[in-house]
Amino acid sequence: MATAQYIKKDGIIIIGAGLCGSLLGIRLAQRGYEVHIYESRPDMRKAKIDGGRSINLALSDRGIKALELIGMQHVVERDGIPLYGRMIHPAEGEATYMPYSGRSGEAIHSISRGGLNKSLLEETEKYPNIHLYFNQRCVDVNFDEHNIRFENGKGGEQYTLECERILATDGAGSAVRRAMMRHTTEKRFNFSQDFLTHGYKELSIPAADEKGNFRIEKNALHIWPRGTQMLIALPNLGGSFTVTLFQDFEGPDGFNALNTPEKIHSFFDKYYPSAKANMPDLVNDFLTNPSANLGTIKCYPWQINHFSLLMGDAAHAIVPFYGQGMNCAFEDVCVLDDLMDQNGDNWVEIFDRFQENRKPDGDAIADLAVDNFYEMRTSTTSLLFQRKKALETKMEQAGLPYFSKYALVTFRPDLKYREALVRGRLQDDFLLEYCKTVTDINQVDYVQLQADVEAYIKTALQKSEIY
Repeated sequence: MATAQYIKKDGIIIIGAGLCGSLLGIRLAQRGYEVHIYESRPDMRKAKIDGGRSINLALSDRGIKALELIGMQHVVERDGIPLYGRMIHPAEGEATYMPYSGRSGEAIHSISRGGLNKSLLEETEKYPNIHLYFNQRCVDVNFDEHNIRFENGKGGEQYTLECERILATDGAGSAVRRAMMRHTTEKRFNFSQDFLTHGYKELSIPAADEKGNFRIEKNALHIWPRGTQMLIALPNLGGSFTVTLFQDFEGPDGFNALNTPEKIHSFFDKYYPSAKANMPDLVNDFLTNPSANLGTIKCYPWQINHFSLLMGDAAHAIVPFYGQGMNCAFEDVCVLDDLMDQNGDNWVEIFDRFQENRKPDGDAIADLAVDNFYEMRTSTTSLLFQRKKALETKMEQAGLPYFSKYALVTFRPDLKYREALVRGRLQDDFLLEYCKTVTDINQVDYVQLQADVEAYIKTALQKSEIY
């Protein structure tokens, strides 16, 4: 093993050069720190990365706020496609459009995960105090002696670095989190990993022509809900769509059973004929691209000895059904930045406050994401659900201070995820019951309804009827 090196006191090691790690590194460099970012994979700007596992990102206000923090908000307009609502494709009948909001201009933005990551890595090159190290795998962390052991991916040589602190943004399979679990039993480190029975497979809808025209509506997130499974599609620059199939691994229609062209054609003819008509590369995509797991990771504490701190998916990996995984990770950076404003270089206070403040929000968005899975695949076809959504849109269009649960999560970065969960669920409870008795939403007194919703929430909170 090579002789230990030392990262000087004002230096910070970030493990992981993905979306969260790259953005975090830029912000810390802007604050004057020497930043050393270690990544186990090759530099994605130079190496060919295998496809088939990257669900498109839905960049929303929380993520945009973080990009604004580092001065990169321009990538939203340059690389993103605004989506103003869901296009629901039922098993029978015409597609139905559901706007995300009744307020003008509110949208999420479909953006390439790889493209955004590359843009952030390019931005790091502007800072002489950011140092990138690729093909360097974190092997272990000694939390008592403040050192990290790495393995050089090219030659396999291991070496140790000593440092003051590390920030772990190395994703759902975090090596730093695994080290916490191995070496810190006295800290009572709690960990849970819950997989859905469903997995996902990435497919595609190509552009309609060489001019980059779109085969289906460009400015919407497309959903084909089928009860126990669903298909979604998000647009890309150039006219294509990234399509993702979510379904069980097992069973006659599960991923494991669909292993021949004939079975794939039969499955899509049965469940998704309107999508299949736009997927000329369906069979090749299906047989070539892997099927991947979907799971939620929760853990605590997020810091050990005020030396290491988990952030992003390393702390709170979630399923993708609210489009908030990357937005939540980016918001972590904003929260850390605020705490640095409040506490200066007091990293003991910063680490403690960060995990105390963010843990409830990480758990809340994880729960909301699972809720939205069932909503997207099942509830979107319910007439009662559609009536509630239409009523909420009317209330928002009326200029009332009303935000649906989706809007609270997506368009209210001033609101904590935990608050959005509590308020959103209470609103849904009230309005779903209300809509059972309403036949014409155009005849509703929206001002009175807003007051009734607020009164219901206030009473429920006073009785501690909190989810």
